[in-house]
Amino acid sequence: MPVPETIAKPGSGVETDTGPGRPQATAEALRPHAEHAFAHELAALAAADDRPRPARWRLSPWAVATYLLGGTLPDGTVVTPKYVGPRRIVEVAVTTLATDRALLLLGVPGTAKTWVSEHLAAAVSGDSTLLVQGTAGTPEEAIRYGWNYARLLAHGPSGDALVPSPVMRAMSHGTTARIEELTRIPADVQDTLITILSEKTLPVPELGQEVQAVPGFNLIATANDRDRGVNELSSALRRRFNTVVLPLPATPEAEVDIVTRRVEQLGRSLELPALPAGVDEIRRVVTVFRELRDGVTTDGRTRVKSPSGTLSTAEAISVVTGGLALAAHFGDGVLRPADIAAGILGAVVRDPAADRVVWQEYLETVVRERDDWKDFYRACREVSA
Repeated sequence: MPVPETIAKPGSGVETDTGPGRPQATAEALRPHAEHAFAHELAALAAADDRPRPARWRLSPWAVATYLLGGTLPDGTVVTPKYVGPRRIVEVAVTTLATDRALLLLGVPGTAKTWVSEHLAAAVSGDSTLLVQGTAGTPEEAIRYGWNYARLLAHGPSGDALVPSPVMRAMSHGTTARIEELTRIPADVQDTLITILSEKTLPVPELGQEVQAVPGFNLIATANDRDRGVNELSSALRRRFNTVVLPLPATPEAEVDIVTRRVEQLGRSLELPALPAGVDEIRRVVTVFRELRDGVTTDGRTRVKSPSGTLSTAEAISVVTGGLALAAHFGDGVLRPADIAAGILGAVVRDPAADRVVWQEYLETVVRERDDWKDFYRACREVSA
């Protein structure tokens, strides 16, 4: 059955091209979609890509992996890394999408699951916007389809009254759909995916019809099992996914690299100071987070207690970005210990009772003893008082 298109209204900030409802970038977008922000890289990869491409893919699997991992093309174009981690993880994820099996990106909060999901969809389909955001209140209609009730009441069930979900659109057009935080969706709603993923069909019993997926369709879901509100996937649904676990950065250097790259990108869009002046503070934030996360100092000599939060790489990026904003608007533009102290306190102390004890102990037994951390110790003491 044909799937109705939703056309953006004039002045809404989104326009559609002549393709299957793909939004185009606007000049005022604060955070452009991946396919727009990195359009020049995707175009250069497409021009240089002479390898076989699966049906309706914009790039070959090799080019998709290169887009995520970075590299230099024959024409000199530098493709920036979108994911810093084991190459095999990306290769398995891309290969999965080239089959008829869906991809589940699993990991603790802050391991770039959403980031990788968006860039995979952008590289494969040229459209990362077919998105379902999972929450405890996500209804079945968000995954299957809904109805325009004015038309439904006026004329009864019809194709014109049907409102397709992002998943239905992806099935009809042979593109990639995304579901964020799949384990936050109630279990009975999760299981509406079983028929879609196993039979590649979405029945519409009200119309006596069905939507069959065309070649190119696949689905990327993200999930974590660390936060509250997690609903375990049924065994039947889990079998429909190939699960790829995204780990935390293996080394401090890798994590510093990730934080630096993302803060530079965010800083440019927010017109914040250039990062070279704050690399030492980035390294300090990463060191604090890793030591509290691992429960031991980097030299292995001192055991420390871990707070209740995850202290992820994503939180480190937020702390540094917030510190840069403080330095830009209330300082001299140079990132200093006083600019990151409050952000670190907010990231560490989630439970005011237990986490504050953990933080104070870490300050006094670890930070205070480091000669080159005196300014940082004083700044943290000041905001912790």
